Amino acid sequence: MSRTLDEEPVAEAAAPARPAGEPDAGRWTPYRRFDLTRTGRFFLRRPGLVVSVAVIAAVFTASFLPGLFTSRDPLAGTPSLSFRPPGGAHWFGTDELGRDLYARVVHGAALSLQATLIALAVAFVIGGLLGLLAGFVGRWVDDVLMRFVDVLLSIPALFLSLALVTALGYGTVKVAVAVGIASVAAFARVMRAEVMRVRQAVFVEAARSCGTRWYSVLGRHVLPNAIGPVLVLATVDFGGAILAVSSLSFLGYGAAPPAPEWGSLISNGRNYLANAWWLTALPGLTIVATVLATNRIARALDGEWAKQR
Repeated sequence: MSRTLDEEPVAEAAAPARPAGEPDAGRWTPYRRFDLTRTGRFFLRRPGLVVSVAVIAAVFTASFLPGLFTSRDPLAGTPSLSFRPPGGAHWFGTDELGRDLYARVVHGAALSLQATLIALAVAFVIGGLLGLLAGFVGRWVDDVLMRFVDVLLSIPALFLSLALVTALGYGTVKVAVAVGIASVAAFARVMRAEVMRVRQAVFVEAARSCGTRWYSVLGRHVLPNAIGPVLVLATVDFGGAILAVSSLSFLGYGAAPPAPEWGSLISNGRNYLANAWWLTALPGLTIVATVLATNRIARALDGEWAKQR
């Protein structure tokens, strides 16, 4: 007996079933099920990324719990032990006052990281808001805000930071604010570009055609889909912020002595390069390792974000 078209089973016309647990290729899934095997393979193929994560984790841990790394007082010195080279008793050697340099580097992570996080927060919030307004509102608002951003981009970041910290005064927080304001332009540019891209997406136009209010479109559709590259930029700029904060601290604009900021440690050690190279080299290598580890993590995040776009 022949069957009519209406009697065809539904299963024959349906698409092949997806394997269990595999996300639909035609649908954006903001959350994926955590796969331990896949994550392990990801890190095994990237040993440099593993080392970078370990370095950043150690720096963050040292900034909050320095007692886990050393029990020495960074401000207490023994003059008879001055200028001891690196060894078993003092891993990074001692300075001109007999203070343990390793303890000073560990405790200095808190000051340097505090200034870096404040600088990133200032740049992320102010730059993100400027870019969000310029990209979402458009018209004359975009023109005015972007001309202001162009003025910031025309001034070298270090010179702008120096001018701001001279006006604000000395101190770790003021240095951080100056570095953050000098980095606003990059965050504003990236946020504006992403908002303008997402604003023209089909789902945003559909939400507007359904009568959704502008703040709902902005908060539920535009901002969540535009924030990713800005977060990646924050990770990339973390290393640059450390260098900028350390540079200003090296010039004497940071915390007052004997605070063990990384930049001030290098500045103090440059007077003894002839007989105590470790006073400058080891804090400098700590900054280099932190910046390189941050950049490696940022490249990995950027690659993963590019795959999901």
